[in-house]
Amino acid sequence: MTNIDFFGGVDEIGGNKIRVEGNNQSFFFDFGMAFSRANDYLSEFLQPRKANGILDFVELGLLPCIKGIYREDYLRHVGLSHPQEPSVDGVIISHSHVDHVAYVHHLREDIPIYLSNESYLILKALEDTGASSFSEYLHLKKTFHYSRKKNGEGYKRTSTKVERDIRIVKPYQKFEIGEFQIRAAPVDHSLPGASAFISESDDETIVYTGDLRFHGRNPELTHKFVKKARKANPTIMISEGTRIDSTTNVSEEDIEKRAVNEITNRRGLVVVNYPIRDLDRLVTFYKVAQDTDRKLVISLKQAYILSLFQENNYDYPKLSDVMIYKPRKGWGLVGDESFACVENEWLCADNMGSAESLRDYKKWEREFLVEDNVLTYKDLQDRPVDYIFRCDFFELKELIDIKPENGIYIQSSTEPFDDQMEINQAKVQKWLELFKLPLLNEGFHASGHANGQEILNMIRDINPEKVYPVHTIHKNKFQKLSEDGIQVIYPTKSS
Repeated sequence: MTNIDFFGGVDEIGGNKIRVEGNNQSFFFDFGMAFSRANDYLSEFLQPRKANGILDFVELGLLPCIKGIYREDYLRHVGLSHPQEPSVDGVIISHSHVDHVAYVHHLREDIPIYLSNESYLILKALEDTGASSFSEYLHLKKTFHYSRKKNGEGYKRTSTKVERDIRIVKPYQKFEIGEFQIRAAPVDHSLPGASAFISESDDETIVYTGDLRFHGRNPELTHKFVKKARKANPTIMISEGTRIDSTTNVSEEDIEKRAVNEITNRRGLVVVNYPIRDLDRLVTFYKVAQDTDRKLVISLKQAYILSLFQENNYDYPKLSDVMIYKPRKGWGLVGDESFACVENEWLCADNMGSAESLRDYKKWEREFLVEDNVLTYKDLQDRPVDYIFRCDFFELKELIDIKPENGIYIQSSTEPFDDQMEINQAKVQKWLELFKLPLLNEGFHASGHANGQEILNMIRDINPEKVYPVHTIHKNKFQKLSEDGIQVIYPTKSS
């Protein structure tokens, strides 16, 4: 007999943590953060305490209280027991958005993590470039440990880095978790590597959509998944319904045309905000830049992501085809307006040598700062008409140095959908008013999710016996499927 428990993704967007239990084995579909619940309690400067292990997360209802799945160092530090063997046999990650993967950080290192190669690369970028206390996706640093000092006198704190059991899955090639035969089905979403999954056992055939759309740059992926899922004759389908109440779509091609029309006759700097992991959107504005005789300028973090995909021969713009922005950090030794005192003499930053100017940057950043396609705020000041500058919420401070004139700001990201996002949006508006940058946001974002009619048609095509709506706050919209003989079951959240 197969049981399914929903520890997240119920009556909320994201937070998917779905456990499938068979006769002898079990696994999770995703292990993500619930945005809405996290934002109810937390903020940028109010975060759970690492010193309290998982207890803060459990108390706030962010993590389920399940024995045998959490990391030993966190449990022992707060006096909790650590079973010898994990109580779950794997975690399958549909894609690398934090609402599906963030809480992998808290899992034992001996639980296998199954994901696509593209998802692996994005998690590697997040782990290598992030500053969060809870971003150990591919590795685990065992903390709260002491080791004896070399001289034998006393102990010192240590942190041992160990690798997780990462298993890369290939499209439609079966892998086993005990009694379950599982296939990954690539789908189109707003970042590379998203997958749906088809799980078969003697008891049930389960289809899990993850997050998907039909209007992105690769709709053929999602259409192929639908055909393969239908052929599997599923008894159960777990379907996302983020935009089940929506009837329209904006495509990447729509954004490209609209952006070219807006930018063509502009003589100032074009500032654009799009999600850093959305490489389809990067392609869109790369094409916009080509069409308007400009160059796309990306951040160091996006350059790192792009470099990983370039090394793995994925078809995205080469790093040499874009510009990389060098922000001022630390002492800010960038340009001929920065000075430092050397033996009672003030020297210009330009006269201090490249090695000295790189000291303020992390090791992974320095690799990009020696390239010929690096520019600074001075370049954007001097030739604003030559560039489209990607600038997200946390990079708005760069505008103080750039001082854009006669420019525009294109917001190519999702509209605010919670209180914190509304607050941040109000701050963005203040920055734009300060620099007299008109805000363009109508029709400049292509959602990563299918609309309502597409979701219903997909489920009808696959034709499961039962469907469980997740990742939605409009589950009642699924009820129409009962007219087609499909049993709609509203999941309840397990504690």
